[in-house]
Amino acid sequence: MTITAPALVGRAWADIAVGESASITRVCTPNDLIVFAHASGNFNPLHLPGESEQETGRAPVAPAMWCGSLFSAVFGNRLPGPGASYLYQDLRFHGRVEAGEAVIATVTVREKLPGNLLVMDCRLEKDNGALVCTGTAEVAAPAERLVTDGVVIPALTLVPRGKFSRLLEACRGLPPMPTAIAAPTDENSLGGAWEATKEGLIEPILVGPEAEIRAAAERIGWDLAGVRIEATADAHAAAARAVALVHEARAAAVMKGNIHSDEVLRHVTKADGGLRAGRRVSHAFVLDIPGHEGLMIISDAAINILPDLMTKADIVQNAIDLARAIGIETPRVGILSAVETINPAIPSTIDAAVLAKMAERGQIKGGLVDGPLAMDNAVDLEAARTKGIHSSVAGRADVLIAPNLEAGNMLAKQLVFLSQADTGGIVLGAKVPVMLTSRADDEHARLMSAAFAVLYGHWRQTGRSRLAEMTP
Repeated sequence: MTITAPALVGRAWADIAVGESASITRVCTPNDLIVFAHASGNFNPLHLPGESEQETGRAPVAPAMWCGSLFSAVFGNRLPGPGASYLYQDLRFHGRVEAGEAVIATVTVREKLPGNLLVMDCRLEKDNGALVCTGTAEVAAPAERLVTDGVVIPALTLVPRGKFSRLLEACRGLPPMPTAIAAPTDENSLGGAWEATKEGLIEPILVGPEAEIRAAAERIGWDLAGVRIEATADAHAAAARAVALVHEARAAAVMKGNIHSDEVLRHVTKADGGLRAGRRVSHAFVLDIPGHEGLMIISDAAINILPDLMTKADIVQNAIDLARAIGIETPRVGILSAVETINPAIPSTIDAAVLAKMAERGQIKGGLVDGPLAMDNAVDLEAARTKGIHSSVAGRADVLIAPNLEAGNMLAKQLVFLSQADTGGIVLGAKVPVMLTSRADDEHARLMSAAFAVLYGHWRQTGRSRLAEMTP
């Protein structure tokens, strides 16, 4: 995503007269303060939303140099405009600007000096007339007028975890889910369980070597008062015991701790004593991607290595069920391949077309399914239009089904590590939700995996999305 600024018309030094002035009006937003903190490295809590209220009991105020930077905007955009060079500035501050207040920055030419120099009076005031600062600046104007036909810059996207925050809010009021955590023996996995416990998402049952669990709890400051511990001889026995707790009706979900995913999945998927429920088990990532309007689900990136057609049908149905559970009423499912046309040399294109027809005939229910779609025309409407694809899914997919585990895993991790997407993961199609996070995932990813499990469990029990219940 990019932002295009309008054309800018500069002024040459010879064409500028003493007494000319120019102004801009700007509202100071909380995001401005966050961006300025990143750009300047000034993390004074007085200037940071959330931090200021907590530390001082007052709303945040703009740093003085944020105010001063507005004069630079007038010089660069209006007077003299493009080509101007800022040489000197002195400012005296008479008041402060709070987030949400509008201010007007005005510069006036006081004097013209040899060498294309301009001496400028500077004044910043609030829209109610209250004076914020005054000062003087020296600016070098261009010798010739410079005109731009518009400036294109990348959009700046903050990541406040807003979409995930709504999911956490939806979980409030639901009973905590008794959850067997297999081998939470390090700070990351135990910390994720603790966060989910504090949020009221789970009622933890810590399964594994008790001494290691208690040592990890001491390191993160969790006293474990009232928390059930199911001791096992070692971490390898924890997954089997966690699954057994489900059969004993003591746990309604399983969460992976500090062990390999394969160890958990081996016990979840085994024919005798596992958690199979008739449908093929699959994994889904849910991602909050900066700059993308809604949540995105990617499947399968963790379990089914090279799924055949009928396995893919189960993967699609599982993902649709999860999408509905997290508030996407009629999920749009894009079946990915390298191209959007059927090519017998690329088997995934044939699978995609068959899956789309299966959904059309009611063999896959609850969502709109289309494929094959390449990545660009699955998520970008303009790309879909350019290639002449007319579909209710193309360009606006909520769910992306990868042709194999390698493609799905690379896609999901690219979005996390290069696009700064927030994520969580859950195993679907088993008797109970299974929270299968990577050992590299942080506590927030584990927290969100618990939220997905709670919402998915509620949907399976009631047939209703908790988010739909919250909608007036």
